[in-house]
Amino acid sequence: MSEKTKSLRRSQIASNVAVYIILTVLSIIWLLPIAWLILSSFRLEGGAFVKYVWPKQLGFDNYVKLFTNKERNFVLWCTNTLTVAIFSCILSTLFTLCSSFALSRMRFKMRKTIMNIALILGMFPGFMSMIAIYHILKLLNLNQSLVALVLVYSGGAGLNYHICKGFFDTIPKELDEAAMIDGATRFRIFWQITIPLSKPMIIYTVLTSFLAPWTDFIFASFIMQGKSDLFTVSVGLWSMLERESISEWYLPFCAGAVVISIPITALFLFMQKYYAEGVTAGAVKG
Repeated sequence: MSEKTKSLRRSQIASNVAVYIILTVLSIIWLLPIAWLILSSFRLEGGAFVKYVWPKQLGFDNYVKLFTNKERNFVLWCTNTLTVAIFSCILSTLFTLCSSFALSRMRFKMRKTIMNIALILGMFPGFMSMIAIYHILKLLNLNQSLVALVLVYSGGAGLNYHICKGFFDTIPKELDEAAMIDGATRFRIFWQITIPLSKPMIIYTVLTSFLAPWTDFIFASFIMQGKSDLFTVSVGLWSMLERESISEWYLPFCAGAVVISIPITALFLFMQKYYAEGVTAGAVKG
């Protein structure tokens, strides 16, 4: 092996070591708050602040209080959140797939204009429209209801067509043409040809549509306006941190944060392969 080759190899090893050291340090920095949250959820010493990291006493009292207390009904909050997330996920997935299929496969007047308008609207944060949304919901007598949250989370799903449309663009159009020669309608092509070929994209859309209502705080707190029996998990946990209750409820809050992270983490780890496939496949062609 020549000196030049040895030098290049040493340089490559050194760069790899440096990269791994940086990634290790960053991983520790990212994991420290999670570890601290988990430890705090098992801490038995009361109060929102202590001067030490490792708890002096460990136990499950915070989890027991979280699930058994009737004043702050964590189980009901989880049920509300799951209900909203499931229905929002179903509607959002349907809206996204249908709009993406139409923009990918059909050619109609003002198609590009609609795509550009949707792209521009998608650049603005959703909370900018919450005043108008609240007044519309109040006019329809739907404010302070779970139906309102479902409508809010799923109503603008069609604007997120970009990745899904890019995936549909990669499916050969010859399949559609062959099916149309055999007498298939657009709906039949969509349902029996496009959808079976789009498993990664469907899973990606389902995951993103489910996570949004599960983790949202702004719209849920704004729409519910203090109606505790309709709180979602995020709003309910936030209510534990109010000034008059933080000393008593801070540790159960940490326990609740750990509990609600478990299903999301498990779902993402289980679907990670399809999630990555959906993102990369949808980015191939726009």
